[in-house]
Amino acid sequence: MPRNSLFLCLIWLLVWLPLLYQSVSGHDAYVREACSVTRYQDLCIHSLAPFSIVAKRSPSKWARAGVAVTITEAKSVSQFLVDLNRNRTMRGRNRGALLDCVECLSGAIDNLHGALGVLRNLSGTKFEEQMEDVTTWLSAAMTDQGTCLDGFERGKGTQVELLRNKVSVGTSVTSNALALVVKLATAGPESLMEP
Repeated sequence: MPRNSLFLCLIWLLVWLPLLYQSVSGHDAYVREACSVTRYQDLCIHSLAPFSIVAKRSPSKWARAGVAVTITEAKSVSQFLVDLNRNRTMRGRNRGALLDCVECLSGAIDNLHGALGVLRNLSGTKFEEQMEDVTTWLSAAMTDQGTCLDGFERGKGTQVELLRNKVSVGTSVTSNALALVVKLATAGPESLMEP
């Protein structure tokens, strides 16, 4: 009896495993296709892979996912900056730049939330205007992130390097989200129709 069970289990695995692999690789193709327009494709694929099952080939869903992931990343960076400020490990010019950076990231998060709000309520009749608003908000968020980095141009030290890396990753994620929004804008209001 155990031998039959083992045999049936093996047959089941041989039948279903290839189908499961096809399903997973199909979703992988969706995220790769969506991220093909981005500058930081590996980062895009890694951060947006969990959305493949839902977003599939929908430019509006990929744009929303891109902005949602960007908000999460920006909040993480912002919390890092707040913690860095609380620990008071930076002094002098770096401390002033850190306080400015906290403010810049707060502005970036507000802009990202504005963009996501519009993406959640897209309308075929206001589509072009909405896309202009979203791209403006995302561009403003990238400017805020860049301004944060500008304050640390001459800064040195481990904390400054870590800060630069974290903010740079956030800026890259924002750039990817902007590319996905541009792809949606290019696809036009027809892309809002569910397949």
